[in-house]
Amino acid sequence: MRDKWSSKLGFILAAAGSAVGLGNIWKFPYSVGTNGGGAFVAIYIAFLIIIGAPLMLAAITLGRKTQLSVFGAYKSIDSRWSFVGTLGVICGFFILAFYSTVGGWVLYYFKSAISGTLNIADPNSLGEIFNNLMNSPKELILYQFIFMLLTVAIVLKGISGGIEKASKVMMPALFIMLIIIAIRSLTLDGSMAGIRFLFVPDLSKITMDVVMNALGQMFFSLSIGMGVIVTYGSYLDKKENILNTGVIIPAIDTAVALIAGIAIIPAVFALGFEASEGPGLMFVTLPAVFASMPMGTIFCIVFFLLVVFAALTSSISMLEVAISYFVDERQKSRVPTTLIIGLLIFILGIPASLSMGAWKDLGLIGNLNFFDLYDKLTSNILLPTGGFLLCIFVGWILKAEEAVEEIESSGIKFKLAGLWCFLIKYIVPIAIFIILVNSYRDFFLSLL
Repeated sequence: MRDKWSSKLGFILAAAGSAVGLGNIWKFPYSVGTNGGGAFVAIYIAFLIIIGAPLMLAAITLGRKTQLSVFGAYKSIDSRWSFVGTLGVICGFFILAFYSTVGGWVLYYFKSAISGTLNIADPNSLGEIFNNLMNSPKELILYQFIFMLLTVAIVLKGISGGIEKASKVMMPALFIMLIIIAIRSLTLDGSMAGIRFLFVPDLSKITMDVVMNALGQMFFSLSIGMGVIVTYGSYLDKKENILNTGVIIPAIDTAVALIAGIAIIPAVFALGFEASEGPGLMFVTLPAVFASMPMGTIFCIVFFLLVVFAALTSSISMLEVAISYFVDERQKSRVPTTLIIGLLIFILGIPASLSMGAWKDLGLIGNLNFFDLYDKLTSNILLPTGGFLLCIFVGWILKAEEAVEEIESSGIKFKLAGLWCFLIKYIVPIAIFIILVNSYRDFFLSLL
């Protein structure tokens, strides 16, 4: 018998956990810093409302209607579209390959905070610690392996026994801790400059790169386009109200991203760091924030533990996409499949782990190293493409009107059904397609 969520809350927290992860706490703040601040945030939120929320509901609906993995969901309605499910599985592989790399960094910092080797009282040493880690291949690979091991251990226990239970503990704890750190960040002298940078759009900063990066961030953060939400939706009971769920998950995701931005960006300005620091922003800046707090070391330990939680709630969802495919479509046993797939993703992630240090001068294709290639390939190409195809499929193949029937099958009335159908059939696919044309062009030019 196929596993199910034991409660709607469990599904919401797990799906929100998939959305809320390193994309919010690690990637969102540094993306804001490198893409013009408030202009990026405004475009991101606009994409979330116009594209993200309608697609979220479409993905949940497709999964709940078919009760199948992402591959089976498309195949059961029109076998010619099963390739979209395959695309989602492949996308999850590559995202988790570089995602597990950053998960390893977080584990290293958590260990260092506990052991006392993370000297948060010396801001200058924080950048040095990060650089030393990037140039230590053995530690990078070791901690990436441990992170994947934790991911596999949770997924082995299944939906209700592993993913749901873990999400119910980790998500509330993460949210509370982030709020505490954000409040402390706002009390630092000079923090208001960071708030203005974060929330006051400078229209001169808007470029096509900023627009595409905001779109990629939205897809990356919400886990739309790789089949996670379709897969999670497939474990929902038919009586559950999926309409409000399609709103709640993007709302939680956005709230956490903005709170993470408030926790980090104001501190960047207050402490004299560069907002455009890049991937190391969370690892260099936040420990310096903790140093300015009473019991800063304890806060630092708890924070990095919770970032581990956030990373795991997302990584388990990505791994589950691949596992559900093999269990549902190939009738494979969950345990050996999870172990094998986990090992393959770990191996695929090793080049990404080494890309920031030992292999940083190795341009795999064009100027992109493995880490950057995995990131751009998934965030700017595979995820938006998956989202575009999901939109076309639900709007025109499944039919938006039939999707509305599924949404209302639990006894609720979808008052905005006409608007949602119009968005899914016309506005969302056109918007994604226009941006995809530029995204494909820039991606392939970067390979030259």
